[in-house]
Amino acid sequence: MDPGLTLNIAVPHTARGYPVRVAAGVLAELPLVVQRAAPRAKKVALVTDANVHAHHGERTAALIAAAGLDVVLQVLAAGEASKSAETALACIDELASAGLGRDDLVVAQGGGVVGDLAGLVAHLFMRGIPIVQCPSSLLAQVDASIGGKVAVDRPAGKNLLGAFHFPRAVLVDPELLATLPVRERSCGAAEMLKHALLFSADHLEALEQGAEGLLAAEPVVTTALVSSSIALKAACVAADPLEQRKDGGGRVLLNLGHTLGHAIEHASGLSVPHGEAVGLGLRAAARVACRHGLVGPELEARVTVALARLGLPVDLDAWLEGERGAAVLAAMQHDKKRAGGTLTYIALAGVGQPRTLALTPDAIMAAVRSA
Repeated sequence: MDPGLTLNIAVPHTARGYPVRVAAGVLAELPLVVQRAAPRAKKVALVTDANVHAHHGERTAALIAAAGLDVVLQVLAAGEASKSAETALACIDELASAGLGRDDLVVAQGGGVVGDLAGLVAHLFMRGIPIVQCPSSLLAQVDASIGGKVAVDRPAGKNLLGAFHFPRAVLVDPELLATLPVRERSCGAAEMLKHALLFSADHLEALEQGAEGLLAAEPVVTTALVSSSIALKAACVAADPLEQRKDGGGRVLLNLGHTLGHAIEHASGLSVPHGEAVGLGLRAAARVACRHGLVGPELEARVTVALARLGLPVDLDAWLEGERGAAVLAAMQHDKKRAGGTLTYIALAGVGQPRTLALTPDAIMAAVRSA
């Protein structure tokens, strides 16, 4: 097996930290990982969705059983609609009915929906039991599983009911990506583009050059790009795990592209996937930065080309006017990062030069519409 890369994420002021293992075939380490994560466990709740279970569920359940543990399988309907309080509570009831206790643990195998929901279930069940994340989508591997943020959606907006629940370990196996549709790989690439724009011109160049190989799930290209993207996010998370910095840095920067992206996702009735919405949000962030004099129009042009290379939509203007525009504005007004009527909006003064702006939703829309 590829020896891969191990990143250790610290959680200051607590006894918690956790390894992120990135390697082809690393899922085979799951028996040892669950034993270390919960040495007294008797049962494991394996939370996944129907699509992932069809490809990987039997093998993953067998690996858990190889550690001498009983598997309690929870298979969710695939899609964002499962990321709800109702589904989380149903999962908790199932854990209780299956006899799980405080010494047991959860294994999440799926995309961002599964990881977020399973993480919140683990946080709430009996005041918290361990979780091991085994992300199977590109988006989850490079972003959602790294950092300990867990949440479900509410009718008013995304991720409004959530917490921090740090995993005991994260196993990132690029081999799992081979079963993904190309559109799903594109969605994950949006978060990789976000990391590159925030932190690394080198990663941006590598992502631009390796886009074709990434979308084709070419093993060498994919593993290298995934590892680099995770390392960038891990460094940011380790420096500010609970998003407490007040100097305009830290984890809040990871919201780049998400203010407008979440609003588009919500306004679409979830018909626009998260990664595609974030991609449009990245283009918006470059445009807002230009309107505020932080950067010239060349940044938006480069972001637009990168989005197209990664198979992501680029038609931002379609979401700015008429009923769509009104719905996007309304969704931003429920953004969880609002304070005193303004939002902490992440913009860029260039690649690797993030800046924070305090803007109202109306001001954001005005800046994005002024193309």
